[in-house]
Amino acid sequence: MEMSSSTQNTSDSLPLAYLEHHNDYPDELLRSILMNARTMAFVGASGNWKRPSFFAMKYLLKKGYKIVPINPTRAGEVILGQTVLKHISEYPDKIDLVDIFRNSKDAFGITEEVIKFKVQKHIQYLWMQLSVRNDKAAELAEESGLTVVMNRCPKIEFARLSGELGWSGINTGLITSKPLKAPRS
Repeated sequence: MEMSSSTQNTSDSLPLAYLEHHNDYPDELLRSILMNARTMAFVGASGNWKRPSFFAMKYLLKKGYKIVPINPTRAGEVILGQTVLKHISEYPDKIDLVDIFRNSKDAFGITEEVIKFKVQKHIQYLWMQLSVRNDKAAELAEESGLTVVMNRCPKIEFARLSGELGWSGINTGLITSKPLKAPRS
């Protein structure tokens, strides 16, 4: 029996789901994720210092996170002292969080791969970078038990929650005597 294009089970033909609970995230949720995630895989990592994935990786490495760069076209290269892998499955240890630095359409296939290795790699969180939102991927990930964040940057959220940056991701220039408190110990 041939399926019509409207009922085929592919990411391109799935009906659009809009998940209202992904419009905003409580600071407590973001803080909890950043406290609990120790190892982050960056899918779409770049060695180009001008790319957002590069400076997010550099920042989070300095904050004590283990970063695993994933990029099939750059596999074997070294970025900021970290060897680039082709796939998530190649990393031999636990991955807490997968951060997607690809476009919204690509997020669905990456999500399917994350779910495939979720148990083996102990993945708990799926994070989609700024301007990356795929509600069908998020729905699929949540059904598999992953916590999902979309259209946010862990670097910016870490800095914002610790008082280093304002919500927009820039230093506000405010001077305070309060000590900065990172969202992770």
